[in-house]
Amino acid sequence: MFHFDKKIIQVKDYSVSKEKFDLYLDSEYDLLKTMPFPELNELGKYYESEDYISHTDGTRNLFEKVYQLVKKKTLNDKIGWIKSKHSNIQKILDIGCGTGDFLFRANQEGWKVFGFEPNEKAKAISKSKNINLIDDLDSFEKHTFDVITMWHVLEHVLDLDKQIKQIKSLLKPNGILIIAVPNFKSYDAQFYKSDWAAYDVPRHLWHFSKTAIKKIFKNYQMELIHIKPMYFDSFYVSLLSEKYKTGKMNPFRAFYVGLLSNLKGKSSKEYSSHVYFLKNLK
Repeated sequence: MFHFDKKIIQVKDYSVSKEKFDLYLDSEYDLLKTMPFPELNELGKYYESEDYISHTDGTRNLFEKVYQLVKKKTLNDKIGWIKSKHSNIQKILDIGCGTGDFLFRANQEGWKVFGFEPNEKAKAISKSKNINLIDDLDSFEKHTFDVITMWHVLEHVLDLDKQIKQIKSLLKPNGILIIAVPNFKSYDAQFYKSDWAAYDVPRHLWHFSKTAIKKIFKNYQMELIHIKPMYFDSFYVSLLSEKYKTGKMNPFRAFYVGLLSNLKGKSSKEYSSHVYFLKNLK
């Protein structure tokens, strides 16, 4: 499906290995791919860090405190977004549910919730919140879920084709898939260039644009029906990008860049991260 024939930028893994990776572009899909592309048995070592924040409920430092504060605010936003796109939700699946906070909040709406999380540390935290976790997505019958969510997960998936086919099978006809991913066409990405924290190589294997999401899912008869910006992501990403760029958090500069990114996004429609709403057509 893809043809990655143009090297765009070289990016460093600041979090774990300090290795360098190249990002290649498929011009037709406007999609970047991390190269060399890790094998499944290699990926685990790149997640072995106490600083991998989506696998912890930690508040050890300013960065983690900001992350957890923003997470609480966005949980209610996510619930509202889902309600606006689906009027009769019974079952919801969160793929890559992390520490389970979203599903814990979704359960309060009376929805029957299920989570899938491969990381053992995050899974243990999620289980402590009585989240119904499953180990095999193929154990469900076809067309089980009204809504499937992937909050900053799709960029981690090794086999996009296999994952999307599985999601389509699990969604009911007219069911909604909700995906949140970083946007490499945002102002903060252009500003920080190779130090942009949301590249997060090689954990982020794919780097999506709006064009990429629309075209990829159209191949699976899934229609992009709405896009929403994630305003807080520009501040969170800029804060970490400052650390990568200068060795310090520089919160005031990060706030300025994050704010400027959101302001420029109002005209360009290119924000630091987007939430995509896709309908399963059949």
